[in-house]
Amino acid sequence: MKSIPILYPDDWKTYELVDSGMGEKLERFDHYTVVRPDPRILWERNQPKELWDKADATYKRANPTNGSWYQRQPPPSPWTLNYRHLSFLLKPTSFKHVGIFPEQAVNWDWISDKISKRPLRILNLFGYTGAATLAAAAAGAHVTHVDSAKSTIGWARENAQYSRLSDKPIRWIEDDAYSFVLREAKRGNTYDGIILDPPRFGRGSKGEIWKIENDLPNLLSACRSILSDTPQFVVVNAYTADLSALVIYQLLLDTMHDLRGNHSFGELALKESESDRMVPSGIFARWSIS
Repeated sequence: MKSIPILYPDDWKTYELVDSGMGEKLERFDHYTVVRPDPRILWERNQPKELWDKADATYKRANPTNGSWYQRQPPPSPWTLNYRHLSFLLKPTSFKHVGIFPEQAVNWDWISDKISKRPLRILNLFGYTGAATLAAAAAGAHVTHVDSAKSTIGWARENAQYSRLSDKPIRWIEDDAYSFVLREAKRGNTYDGIILDPPRFGRGSKGEIWKIENDLPNLLSACRSILSDTPQFVVVNAYTADLSALVIYQLLLDTMHDLRGNHSFGELALKESESDRMVPSGIFARWSIS
C-alpha cells in the first residue's frame, strides 16, 4: 500500500503556528498574532486560554463567506512577512485571509529547485498575491501571472516591489484562467512549467463560473496543449476538503500520460511549533521531468 506524504514547511523564521483547537488556529505573522477559524480543527487546544486571549487580532465569521476582525491592536503599517529572499505585504481581509498561505512554502521551494536558474517560461494560473510567481521569477524564470481579480493582481505587484523583483520578466494578466489558456493555445504560445492553484468555486474576470470538480479536468487538458516540447513540471494545488489528493493525482496522470517523468501527490500541512500536531492545509499533485 502506497502511503500519502504530508509535507509542511520547516524553515519559516517569521511565521509560527502557535496552537490550534476548537475550530481555530493561533498564528504569529512576524510579531503580530492572529486567531482565525478553520472548520477542520476538531481537537482541543494545547495552550492556555490566556495566551489565545492575548492575540492581537481575532477573526469571527458572520456567514460562510464573510466576517470581521476584532483587533486588540492594529497590525503594523506596513505589515510584511519574509520567507528566504521573498517579502510579502499582509492585509486583513473580510474573508479571513491575510494574503499569504504559509504551507505553500514547500511548493515555492520545489518550484525554485525545478527552475534552477534556467530561463524557463512559467505560467501561474489563479496566481492570487503572487508568492509562487515571485519564487519562480527569483529563480530565473519568465513568468506569466494570471488572476481574475484586478485588486489581487495589484497586491501581487506590491509583493514584487517588496521582494525587489519588479524588474524581473513577469507578465501580469487579469483574465479567466481557462479562457486565457485557450487563447494561448490559439496563439501558439507554450510554457515549460505550469502552476495551478484553483479555488473550490470562483468567478472569472467576465463573470465565468468556476467549479473545481467540473472544470479542473478541462483546464488540465487545455494546459497540456500549451506545454513546450521540453516541459519541466506541472504542479496542482487545491484547498478543499471535498477532494482527495488522489483525485488531482489521477487527473494529472491522465493529463501527462504521454510523457515520461515523475509523479507525486500528498497533503500540505502546518505543524505547531510546540508539538507534533499538524493542521491540514491543502492537497497537491506534481509532475516533473526529473
